[in-house]
Amino acid sequence: MESECEDLPVYERIKFLAIHASNLEEFYKIRVAEHQSVIMRKIHSEEDPAEAVLILDRIKEEVTRQQQEFYRIFHEKILPELAAKKIVLCMDEHPRPEHADFVRDYFMKEIFPFLQPVMLMKEDVRVFIRDNRLYQVACLKKKNTGETFYAINKIPYAKIPRFIELPKIGDTYYYMFAEDVISANLSEIFIGYEVTGSYNIKISRDADIFIDDYGMNDDLVATIKKKVKQRKIGDLSRFAYDKRMPEDCLNYLCETFNIDREDLIPDNAHLNMEDLIKLPNPLGRELETHARQAIRISELDRADWLFPLIRKKDIFLHYPYHTFDYFTRFLMEASTNPNVEEIMLTQYRVAQDSEIINTLINAVKNGKKVTVFVELKARFDEENNLVTSEIMANAGIKIIYSIPGLKVHAKVALVAEKGSPGKRQAYAYLSTGNFNEKTAGLYSDMSILTSKKELTREIERLFGVLENQDNSVSFKHLLVSQFNMVPELKKMINREIENAKAGKKAHIILKMNALQDNAMINELYRASEAGVHIDLIVRGICCLQPGRPYSRNIRIRRIVDMFLEHSRIWYFYNNGKEDLFLASADWMKRNLYRRIETAFPVMNKNIKKTIIQILDIQLNDNVKACQIDENLQNIFVSDSRKYEDKIVHAQRDIYRLLNS
Repeated sequence: MESECEDLPVYERIKFLAIHASNLEEFYKIRVAEHQSVIMRKIHSEEDPAEAVLILDRIKEEVTRQQQEFYRIFHEKILPELAAKKIVLCMDEHPRPEHADFVRDYFMKEIFPFLQPVMLMKEDVRVFIRDNRLYQVACLKKKNTGETFYAINKIPYAKIPRFIELPKIGDTYYYMFAEDVISANLSEIFIGYEVTGSYNIKISRDADIFIDDYGMNDDLVATIKKKVKQRKIGDLSRFAYDKRMPEDCLNYLCETFNIDREDLIPDNAHLNMEDLIKLPNPLGRELETHARQAIRISELDRADWLFPLIRKKDIFLHYPYHTFDYFTRFLMEASTNPNVEEIMLTQYRVAQDSEIINTLINAVKNGKKVTVFVELKARFDEENNLVTSEIMANAGIKIIYSIPGLKVHAKVALVAEKGSPGKRQAYAYLSTGNFNEKTAGLYSDMSILTSKKELTREIERLFGVLENQDNSVSFKHLLVSQFNMVPELKKMINREIENAKAGKKAHIILKMNALQDNAMINELYRASEAGVHIDLIVRGICCLQPGRPYSRNIRIRRIVDMFLEHSRIWYFYNNGKEDLFLASADWMKRNLYRRIETAFPVMNKNIKKTIIQILDIQLNDNVKACQIDENLQNIFVSDSRKYEDKIVHAQRDIYRLLNS
């Protein structure tokens, strides 16, 4: 839907197509693979294998529909708009006559040396097709005998770009897919054969490596390394192929690679379209959306040190509207402050070459005790977390690794000054998002710096849980999954229900990435039936159905815009007291029952007021918001062009609010 929005610059629309393709790939690696594992009885699950078969059939039907929509937008909307900007993306292996010599020369000099074509023989030659790599299958006919052969080539993207820039003609730029350059020159590879066709294929493999099943006495690091390698050879979850491929060629591939026909996904000629994010933009800024400059807070910039300010009041940071520099400055000051003796932090996903990691290493050099809890089971970041944890350990940082059977998804840091136990001054950083300076420029997350003892003492207690796995502790202010999160959420929902039954105002606002847990959904249905007004802002998975008799008081919307909406906010009216929490957790089974997550109360009145204003802006967005109907379809709230005097564009207006 965003890629079809004509109000966006064309390269922003292309970016959303690339995001769709990337997300679909991960969907097959994880979600589809999980259903397939149920069918093959490889994992223990509540899902019945027969139900999994039906779900996979529905998935294939929906994916086919979305792929048709994808290519309709790409061919009918994006390519013509590029052409209008004098940018032509050639869509087949037949270059213009003016480009023919260049294409052949480029192939011979830049591509041919890296090709490793293999003739396919069902019984004699085994080729392993790597996950999410693009391959090209050539259909060949022996010139002297007419006998049919098939060959396979891996496109060498590590050596060449996906999009080859061709010479300009006049003022028009031309680009060609690398696989089309290869197709145009296959006769140079297969001497003595007639090339009757070439078709692209790719495989998606099961990437859910079930790291949670190690024992307390196992070598966790060795287990992680072993299983990450296994991901590369996981079971097939999708075999995508050019739908123009002849049936005899497709049958040959299925027999050669033992592919179940139920895993076949017919697609267009060009696969791996997440690479569209790499399409060169010769005209630059005019064809892209550019974020406004990150907001700086003058009070923080004027301060020599942050800690005295944090002792006076809590500090609210909302990325990427605010600069992430203040968090790195917080750690940098902690690493050099002579009064600081200890720094503790959780690591789920960090940037490569992270400034945060370097700052923590510097703290150790300055004599600080630094402890980092590293979640090695962060999907697709296992290897990066292994590398960074080894770097930190070698520098003298104390590393605590994952807890068996649980993922730690909490986003918390604690800095403690010297003092007697229980009385030392501490400062906490609590966040809805990762300590990652790169994603902080794209993901919309909220954080608070505080010195409130009610919170810092419980954060210190939480680190004790992570280090000692002590489940006997209790939390009064923080909501922590595995401890009090679900019971407290139910208690707050029940309080709104009682107020509604008493004729009082009752209102719940929940913002999150995903709403999937049936138990919590049923709690919201129960509240709706009691008359509680419920507003949900759910960006991703949503299993609650509005518009039913039992959900008539529930309104759901989602916002997709330039920044990824990632913050989790929970609001309960509470008879006018307005309880507000920021959280790391979505309402999914895995978050509520199989992870360590934190939600923390917003205690500062001014910060609470600001966040409630932000929620109000998002609930009234009429530019990027979609309402979710009773069939869980996305329906644009309105055409903002009809309401020029009443336009509410959430991300723009939040920037204005925070910058005022």
